[in-house]
Amino acid sequence: MVDTEAGTTVREYRTEELAEAAGIPVRTLRFYRERKLLPPPRREGRIAWYDDHHLARLRTIAALLERGHTLGGIAELTAAFENGRDVGQLGELLGMGWSEETPVRLTPEALADYFEGEVTPENLAASLDLGYLATDGDEIVHVSRRLLDVSSALVREGVPLAAVLETGRRVREHADAMAALFTELISAHLPEDALPRLRPLAKSVVEAELTMAMDRLLASGTGSGSGPASPSASASASGHTPSS
Repeated sequence: MVDTEAGTTVREYRTEELAEAAGIPVRTLRFYRERKLLPPPRREGRIAWYDDHHLARLRTIAALLERGHTLGGIAELTAAFENGRDVGQLGELLGMGWSEETPVRLTPEALADYFEGEVTPENLAASLDLGYLATDGDEIVHVSRRLLDVSSALVREGVPLAAVLETGRRVREHADAMAALFTELISAHLPEDALPRLRPLAKSVVEAELTMAMDRLLASGTGSGSGPASPSASASASGHTPSS
């Protein structure tokens, strides 16, 4: 046991103790170290000391291996997580304080279960770049329960996660533009403090317009085909320019 600067006590393990706690041979633990799947231990002379974060990582590796991930893929996922934004950076990036969206804490293996077979280094990097995911110690934080559930539902229906994320990126661009439009409208005609109070009106306008746009697409038959509608077809059906 060691005491941290915050006054908490952290359990530490020698190499053999960590391997036993994780249920793996010592040689496997050393192999994972060589593959950089584990962060370096604390050194005290020639003794390597591991802690519960190392144990959590080993359990995550075991869980991902059970789900069919390769060690190479796990190493890439680990690198993406470690290079990703932390929770504090995520709020700053998105310009939000979790005011309405409910963040979701996930282990890496739970995330893999949400998107079975789709949690690739490329998709993970895209999610981190969009700000959908952030890291908090050994956990992953998804910015929005609603977005997580919608993304998972689309993947279960057969939509590739990469396509969902790319669409999310495009939706973000249009959402930013709509937010700017409503802000300009309010700022031009009302006091500055009216914007937070009237924000629900903007949400109602967007929901109504999106509903009517989908109705127009369905009525024209554009949205009933086996493949996605072309931008030009969508534009002619909705009366708007295609999204970029």
